[in-house]
Amino acid sequence: MALEQIFTCPRTLSNLRSAPLGGFFDGFCDALVQEGFSTSTIRKHLSNAAHLNAYLGAQHYGDKQPLTAQIICDFLRDYPAQARNRGPIDKHVACVRASLSRLSAYLQKSGHFALPAQPGAEIYQPLLAAYLKWLAEHQHSAPGTVEVRAHSIRQFLLWLGPKATVQGCSELTPERVEHFFFTYAKRKGRSAQHSMQAALRMFFRFCLQQGYIRQSLDQAVPALRRYTLSTVVRGLSEEQSIKLLQCIDRRRPAGRRDYAICQLLYTYGVRGGQVRALQFKDIDWVANQVLFRALKHGKDTLLPLTQEVGVSLLDYLQNARPCSQDSHLFLTVHAPYQALKSSSVVSNMIGHYIRAAGIDITCKGAHVFRHGFATRMLAEGHSLKAIADVLGHRHLGSTLIYTKVDFKHLKQVALPWPGEVSP
Repeated sequence: MALEQIFTCPRTLSNLRSAPLGGFFDGFCDALVQEGFSTSTIRKHLSNAAHLNAYLGAQHYGDKQPLTAQIICDFLRDYPAQARNRGPIDKHVACVRASLSRLSAYLQKSGHFALPAQPGAEIYQPLLAAYLKWLAEHQHSAPGTVEVRAHSIRQFLLWLGPKATVQGCSELTPERVEHFFFTYAKRKGRSAQHSMQAALRMFFRFCLQQGYIRQSLDQAVPALRRYTLSTVVRGLSEEQSIKLLQCIDRRRPAGRRDYAICQLLYTYGVRGGQVRALQFKDIDWVANQVLFRALKHGKDTLLPLTQEVGVSLLDYLQNARPCSQDSHLFLTVHAPYQALKSSSVVSNMIGHYIRAAGIDITCKGAHVFRHGFATRMLAEGHSLKAIADVLGHRHLGSTLIYTKVDFKHLKQVALPWPGEVSP
């Protein structure tokens, strides 16, 4: 049994296996071991879960009685009184809450207990699910686009609260939509504003098509004007990129992983999502090639595996990557080991190293490498078609934005200032 590998005291083992939850702790322990948690962390989670078990026993909780989120909330409310001698109460209760969250997830997954969601917590879920299904099946939106739209519309539905239903949508007015958008825009950046604008307009078209609203509300979303090619691309220069790479501490597993990710971004100018999606099958070590899967309806790109990238990948795979059955190349550095699923993980990591390197640049996401890469290719004289192929653009219009930073060639097309015409 896995419990005997974690605890040796017979009394502790007996307490862990006592009713009402003791019958599940062996399986919970096995699950934690398989997820890669250290022995000390597993011991902490089981000890915290044992506090809940003791509480339930004192409350005469039956082993057949379904465990609910409300019962766990009641325990956490009463628990601080028992934790006075265990250090800072807030920190300890947060630790217990995290352990019970993992226990709850295990019980749900295993099917031993059904843990119902808190009342009203997901009242918007049917409406959101129908919208996302419509996006994928009728609008043929890319998975990445669906993910972004889901994030935006979820915030709107949460704002609606109890009205986030089909019936509630029928009561929406242009004034209410406008009020939400202006409230949201005041605390968000331009990128988030445009994302919400696009998501809301598409959502209201969906609602009108489905008959959830009687009037078109997509035009009620305020317009944010952004002119094509009105801004100059801001990316990392060659010197800044090298400075960032040099500031990464490769003595730590996280540093080895981050260095390999940054090398890929710097060398190929791919998107952060393409790096997150890399799997073992995408690296052809014999042919020295790496395949980046398309995002945003772009094209797959098969590129040469450079020596610098190969060395950084091998260093990470041999010395830092956790043992896992996951086929993705890059995993989290802490258990449970899994792929980097969030789209913000890579951008936040790049932003951290930009600040650590003391680089003064407005944008701090993964795209600064992509913009810098395209700018370098253009300065070296590569054609827009070649740049588009490497970046995975299907249309040259997506690549035209980089022509604005080619100041050397732009000077050649500048017209002379017209002089005064003599009479």
